[in-house]
Amino acid sequence: MPLSPVRPGLPGTVYFSLLGPLSAVIDGRPLPLGPRKQRLVLATLLSRPNTPVPVDVLTDVVWPEGPPRTARKNLQVYVSAARSLFGTVGGDDRGRVVHDCGGYRLRVEEGELDTLRFRTLARAGRAAGERGDLRTAARLLREALDLWGERPPLHDLRDSAGVAEEAERLEARCLTVYEDWAEAEIETGRAGVAVDGLRDLVERHPFRERLRAAWMNSLHQTGRQAEALAVHDDYRQLLARELGLEPSPAMAGLYRAMIGEGRASRASAPRSAAGGASLPADSRHFTGREDELARLLDVSGSPEGAVLVVSGPAGVGKSALAVRAAHLLADGFPDGRVHVRARREDGTPRTRNDMLDELGRLCGVRGPGRPDPAEAGNAWQDWLSRHRALVVLDDVADEASVRGLLPGTGRSSVLLTARGQLAGLEDVHRTALAAPGEDEALELLGTLIGGDRLRTDRAAAVRIVRACGSLPLAVAVSGMRLAVLRHLPLAEYADRLDDPAAALDELVAGDVSVRSRLAAGWRDLGARDRGALARVAGLAWDGGFTLERAMAALDRDERGTIRAVESLIDTGAVTSPSGEVTAHAALYEVPRLLCLYVREAAGPEGPGVREPALSPGGGAPRLLSRG
Repeated sequence: MPLSPVRPGLPGTVYFSLLGPLSAVIDGRPLPLGPRKQRLVLATLLSRPNTPVPVDVLTDVVWPEGPPRTARKNLQVYVSAARSLFGTVGGDDRGRVVHDCGGYRLRVEEGELDTLRFRTLARAGRAAGERGDLRTAARLLREALDLWGERPPLHDLRDSAGVAEEAERLEARCLTVYEDWAEAEIETGRAGVAVDGLRDLVERHPFRERLRAAWMNSLHQTGRQAEALAVHDDYRQLLARELGLEPSPAMAGLYRAMIGEGRASRASAPRSAAGGASLPADSRHFTGREDELARLLDVSGSPEGAVLVVSGPAGVGKSALAVRAAHLLADGFPDGRVHVRARREDGTPRTRNDMLDELGRLCGVRGPGRPDPAEAGNAWQDWLSRHRALVVLDDVADEASVRGLLPGTGRSSVLLTARGQLAGLEDVHRTALAAPGEDEALELLGTLIGGDRLRTDRAAAVRIVRACGSLPLAVAVSGMRLAVLRHLPLAEYADRLDDPAAALDELVAGDVSVRSRLAAGWRDLGARDRGALARVAGLAWDGGFTLERAMAALDRDERGTIRAVESLIDTGAVTSPSGEVTAHAALYEVPRLLCLYVREAAGPEGPGVREPALSPGGGAPRLLSRG
């Protein structure tokens, strides 16, 4: 893309860039970043800013063919060199690169890293577009695009598979922002500024329909009708030749609009649903999750169709992410997008046949008369094989309840959300959600209580987010509660949440209760898992637990403890490291609010298994003795 880089670094601070070759400058002066392995470590830490990066991930990036015996020591040297970059600027290196959760976390501000600045501008631009302020949207999105250099991101380190994967994610985000910008310019009557750039991008990404539609629209709006129609014809021939497909109905509708109306509007573009939709409303307060959302859009929207599982603890935002993805995939599923809850109002699982009946009604699937379950299942599979639809099955309890509902052939996609991993399902793409970072949680809180109120006492807002464990549901409930209690100081509410005995009582807004959501997950557990969770939750109270501590708490041998912990991971109650690590080196966690609920549910005597001797005199675990 012929873009001119803009570097908004603040005077006297290090400014890092990933949107081109890896570089760092201060006051316009480049800083040396050292040898290649050291730069690989820095690039990996910067690609996941303010987030712990496991040691094994760094090791794989630096030594893909296998680490030497001195790998850990060498990593420490490279991390120390990263710290020194800040130390050369006024000695500000303390706390910049910290050891965290079995890895390293690089703390960096928006004004110090171009990818963070890009993300902020892109979000602001999309928000302006959603408000209908397209001129502001175009300006902000253009500012985001101007951060990109003329060469691809991290092109100097792409021979490392880990860095190349991150660079490809960055390019995918840039394409989406470019599409947003081009559509905003077209709608405001400035299509001419986007024509040439769209042509170049379509040549590089010929199957990306949204880009092609924007190019068609920009050509048509600038009076180049013949060229616009030729773009559609080229695309139709390409799809037929390479994939045996026709353009989507939305793209065909855009073509017909150009022939019949003389000027196509943005409403004709393939961002609108071509088929029917039965989806919950998209949340206006959805924030963050850019990487996860990009993956869902990429995999769900593939021409071949796919099955995806989004898993994670209760309240982590699985449903919100799935619904957002379903709304954004309107142009890719001309035969409809439907959403079906996999549980009843009381939280009990629905049967497969019950969900099959609802799917049949929503999608117009009719068997002969009133078919038996087998006939209904066959009719559903036949429908899926002949249509291109997106099905969201939300809050799935187990694998058995959805077998037979997933496509065997055809181009439809199914998106499942579940607390557990649904490990028994084969040939699925998996996305495990953890609580978002602190910055994203603060952004969510700010959308609910107002940015001005948050800024008046940011320290208290941070305490609120941390007391919620950054769990989106808890942060959202806090925001809804504070939006009603306008008189309540943030610091006072933070004090209430810090109190273990009162926190869950505070996390209620109308009929939305964090406690009830946690209770549903507790009810799903078997007796053995409940007993194990009560023990390890006591250990997790102070930030996590190791296998050795779990062995003592559960009074089991190593093999039995590993099975118990992995069973809890499968249910979503315990989180594990994101990268590969041995059981002995792993640090496992139970979310704070779940710890509080387990304390209530298990009671002071525990769940009926022998209390481990974790305190002098044989007292109860620390979880059951606090507060």
